[in-house]
Parts: sequence; C-alpha cells; structure tokens
Amino acid sequence: METDQLATAVAVVEMARDGRFGEIGEMFAPELRAAVSDQALRVAWTIEIGKRGPVSALGEPVVEPVDAGRVRVSVPVVCERDGFTVVMSVDGAGTLHGLQFVLATTASWAPPDYAVPQLFVEQEITVGSGPLAVPGTLSLPLGTEPRPGVVLLGGGGPFDRDETIGPNKPLKDLAWGLASRGAAILRFDKVTHTHSHVTSAPDFTMSSEYVPHAVAAVRALQNQPGVDPTRVYILGHSMGGKVAPRVAAAEPSVAGLVILAGDTQPMHRAAVRVARYLASLTPGPAADALVQGIMEQVTMVDSPDLSPSTPAKALPFELPGSYWLDMRAYDPVAAAAALDKPMFILQGGRDYQVTVADDLSGWRDGLAHRPDVTIRVYDADNHLFFPGAGPSTPAEYEPAQHVDPAVVGDIAEWLALRGGAALPV
Repeated sequence: METDQLATAVAVVEMARDGRFGEIGEMFAPELRAAVSDQALRVAWTIEIGKRGPVSALGEPVVEPVDAGRVRVSVPVVCERDGFTVVMSVDGAGTLHGLQFVLATTASWAPPDYAVPQLFVEQEITVGSGPLAVPGTLSLPLGTEPRPGVVLLGGGGPFDRDETIGPNKPLKDLAWGLASRGAAILRFDKVTHTHSHVTSAPDFTMSSEYVPHAVAAVRALQNQPGVDPTRVYILGHSMGGKVAPRVAAAEPSVAGLVILAGDTQPMHRAAVRVARYLASLTPGPAADALVQGIMEQVTMVDSPDLSPSTPAKALPFELPGSYWLDMRAYDPVAAAAALDKPMFILQGGRDYQVTVADDLSGWRDGLAHRPDVTIRVYDADNHLFFPGAGPSTPAEYEPAQHVDPAVVGDIAEWLALRGGAALPV
C-alpha cells in the first residue's frame, strides 16, 4: 500500500509543477480543505518557484508511517536556484490529510536583542470558552505597579499566537519586546489555527474569526493583577489591524489601537494586485494562470449575486460567501473614524502586500486630521516589519530575523505617553 501512497504523493508534486491545482484540491480531506484552498496552494507554489526558479527535477521520496492507514511522504523538489520539500500525509485511498512546503533551513527563533526575559514571566491561558476556546500566552512584567496591557491580533490566515512564518515569529518579537518595556501582553492562537473546521461554516465571517476571541482576550487581560483595566489596547497586524476598529466597537473599554500594516483596500482587489506583483517575479504561463484565476474569483465577490450560498470554490481563497459579504460591507477607516480612541498606525515602506499607496493612503485620508492619531512609515521595513533594502519579495521572510527595534521602541513610547511607564532596556 505504501507504494501506492508514494506514487500519489509524487503525482501531486507533478500536478503542482504542471499547474493542475484544481485536481490537487479534489484530493484534499475535509479537514485540509477547511484550512487551505487549491487557489491558496497555487499562490504558495508560485511564490516558491518565484524564489527558486523553475523545477528541474524531483528527488527521491521518503516514506514514513504516521498511523494506521496513513504515511508521510516527503518529495524533494530541485529548482534552478535552490530547492524545497513537499511533505504530505496520504491515506490508503489516496486522500491528502496534510500538505506543506518545508525549506532547507536549520534556523530557529531566538530572542531579539531588545527582549530581556529576566524582566517578565510567561504563563499559558485559555481565551474564550466552550468548544471554540483557544490557547494563549500571557507575558507579564515583574513588579506591582499598574501597567498597560496589549492584546495582539495576527494577520489573515490560520496563524498561531506567534504568527510563525518559517523561523520567524513577529508577534512573539513584539510580545517579548513590549513586555521588556513594561507592558503586559496577551497573544493567542487564531480560531482558524486551533479549529480549522470553522472556515467551512456557512456563516463564517471576518468578524466571527476575530471579534469574539479578541473581546475575550481584552477582558482576560483586564482581570490580570497589575494590569490597569482602563489601559488595555489592541495591537493588530495586517488583517488583525484591519479588524481592530471593529473589535474596539464591540468592546468599548479598549483604550486605543495600534495598527501595523492594516489594509484598507478591499481584500479581493488587493489579492489581484499582489498576484500581479508575484507574477512579475516569475513571468510565465503558471503566473498568468494565477492572476487570471484570482481575477475570475474577484468578479464573483463584486457581483450583486454574491450570497452565502455562492460556492466557496468560486471565491478567493475558498472563503465562503458570508465572509466576502462581511468584508465587502466593512470600511475599516470609517469604523476607526467613528471611535473616540487614540491610534498609532505603522506602515512598512517596502511592504508589497499592504502598501503606502494603496492602504496607508486610506488611513491618512480618513484620520490624519485627528490629533489623537499618529501615523508613521518605516521606510526600510517590509510587511513583517523586518528591515531590508531593495524591492521586497517573499524570499525575504525565510532567513531568521526580527521586527525592527525602532517599531518596538516607538510602540512602547506611544504606550508610555498614554500613562504607562516604559522600562529602559
């Protein structure tokens, strides 16, 4: 049987090489389909090929037993400039229960220089209640003086509490850096990370993905000894920044917002822009198919016929119609403008996913007149606020690195100006 499963795994990689992502999607088990779409797989594959060049060969597959009926097959992919490995979990019927790209790196996360672990302690916490509760981590500075609290919200996708991307953990960087400066931090796994099946629910929306757990996290942090309940803030990255005003509207006790690379351009239109950018890095038929496929799905999002019953496969990232109806009706800038709360909006100058021209312009147009809103651009930083030079590409996310220390320092200073003492480091 393992021979058949090995052949299935090799066939999957060959399909990806040939651009047949729809056929791969048909092989997904329900739990995998809930976590990733064939369109998302197409995007991920295109990114990898863009970084490493065309596929030149497939290496010798390795098969390992997982449990009764399933095996893990690792298929090395040799490219023009580099390589990576496609790792799949395959059952006896040829169904895929897991699929990921593994990079040839031994790097792992290490604390940034601006983190001082001796100044805080961490403890596990459960955020929310009932069957959709998720695990989280509290970072609590030592001492008894009242301190501000910050709830961290990750970007779009099924991220863990650290927003792990390869060897990098940008939310952990922020948590440890800010805790070292005297703020209590709560970060937690997204519900889509812990309970992936929620994405296939017919009423799944951006609001249901973020708001209930974010509100629960705010209240949990307010109840921690040493935390000033009147000074608990939301810090959101990417989509977490986009949704932050909605969280504050749902929980009026939120003291203010810190928005890092929060997108204001409608997400489906941004998907086309990003797809075109990625296609420009690796021009060819596969890249053209990626753009064309996303454009067709975007047309469905803009259609007056979009409804909760619209098939998810016809929509970007295979998110349900309910999700796109919610996104289509949501204006983050208008939601933020309706709040009487201070805000700090940060943007990377080299970010190609959320850009100065397409997204920060929205915040500026709607909020720059407000004296309680601070907007700052970090010219050298990309979407993850990692400093660099030249045009940003997905390959930048692979080496182990950390959030710009200037970003951490500026957030700590902004918090301190609102009544919280920042500790020197």
